Amino acid sequence: MFMKKTKNTITKILLGVGILGSLYSCEIQENFEYIPGPDNSKLTVDALTYISGNDSLSYLKEAVGLAGMESFYAGNKEYTFIAPNNQAFRAYLKDNGYATLNEIPQPILKNMLKYHIVNGLVNFNDPALSSSNKPIAYATENGQTMYLSHSSTFVGIINEGTNRQWQIRTSNLIPTNGVMHVTNFITFYSAPTGDANAVNPNLLLDTIFPKHDSYINGGIDSDKNFGTNNLMKVKNVEGDGDYDRKAVMMFDFKDFKKQGVVTDMRLQLSVSFTHAKGVDLNLFETPNTTWSESSIKFNNMVFATGPRIATIKTSKVSFFNFDLTDYYKSRNPEGLVSLMLDGQAGSDETDEIATKEHTTLLPPMLIATLASGDSELKLEKISPFLVDKGGVYVLSKDNLQVSGATAADIIYTIEQVPTFGWLLKGADVLKGGSKFSQLDLDLKNILFIQDGENVGSQSLLLTARDKAGAILENIELKISVK
Repeated sequence: MFMKKTKNTITKILLGVGILGSLYSCEIQENFEYIPGPDNSKLTVDALTYISGNDSLSYLKEAVGLAGMESFYAGNKEYTFIAPNNQAFRAYLKDNGYATLNEIPQPILKNMLKYHIVNGLVNFNDPALSSSNKPIAYATENGQTMYLSHSSTFVGIINEGTNRQWQIRTSNLIPTNGVMHVTNFITFYSAPTGDANAVNPNLLLDTIFPKHDSYINGGIDSDKNFGTNNLMKVKNVEGDGDYDRKAVMMFDFKDFKKQGVVTDMRLQLSVSFTHAKGVDLNLFETPNTTWSESSIKFNNMVFATGPRIATIKTSKVSFFNFDLTDYYKSRNPEGLVSLMLDGQAGSDETDEIATKEHTTLLPPMLIATLASGDSELKLEKISPFLVDKGGVYVLSKDNLQVSGATAADIIYTIEQVPTFGWLLKGADVLKGGSKFSQLDLDLKNILFIQDGENVGSQSLLLTARDKAGAILENIELKISVK
């Protein structure tokens, strides 16, 4: 024991000024065929007018007004506008605990929108992009970089080859002041992965497989067993019903044999199919460990009573990976554990995952990373920084650097954040208890946005840990505002 195949397009939305009125009553189409041509869906209106006339971009219109950025979208200067749709803003609000756009601090909202405004024109029919599908770096209005490219089927991609990438939903709309691409997501700066996947020679892996795995089906199949199926199916339907499906797995933690301190625990699931709507897929621990895959049914399932223990956002990937590290360290299970996978309520998304009976896909795995526990961290550099009132500062290893493990394995926990601004990682506002890595600092993934109201000096208090158990406490990084 341890210690129908479619491609995004350029379809003509406007045939001329005479049908401009029809533009304002339409939702943006979800799929398009790429039709090369010099016209590229010319809209004959500026970006703000187009956004204002589309219900599916109403959140973006509101955000532009709240941030006071109408001049960017209605001005004469030409930009490439990445336009998050309503789905993107709803997901952002939910993920960050905001009820409305009004609750987002204006400096954060403004910085977010500025990242979605690319300096220069990027059209996916441009020969510079058509000749290669490699990502090209472009400067954005918030001073960070956005990488734009396309797939072999000319689907536009944002930040390909970095820590996080997104597909563009609708490409190459041509307002009078630039180019516009619509996305289902709020995107953010995502630096190249660097050494995020570097192997630490002091770490070991130990893997176990399920004793039982199956899925259960509600409605007319509530009393049916699916234990011999080679797929676990998950679908949380609106109002429950005949297609309400949940995956169930049972692992025995006594199957772990290697010695060491557990520094990381993850559940890896092979994906056979997913709609990849970007919705929550939630993992729960269930209280009954006496069931077997040959007998488990919806009708005899003992469902979870506690909160989810892990969650991911679905996407087009080969594996779903759930981080169970915090769960393991708080629960410290030593025997059988029953797990249940359920979709986001009412999402109607289908996810199909390989069971241990699948002949071509890998079975479910619990993968533990172990360390000896005798490592040591050293504070190499800490340098306070000065930020303008209302300004943005990008943190780096020049501000804070700890050594003793690979950068991706050095994790900072925030003990106290300054009250005169916000610390961001990607699109997420970091708070007390939030975490980021030395690699995030090395790759300039951490931003400080000043609130534009208060001045003086405050401190960011941190604790650093590595995956082998070493710790550095009381790290104080001073921030001053002029």
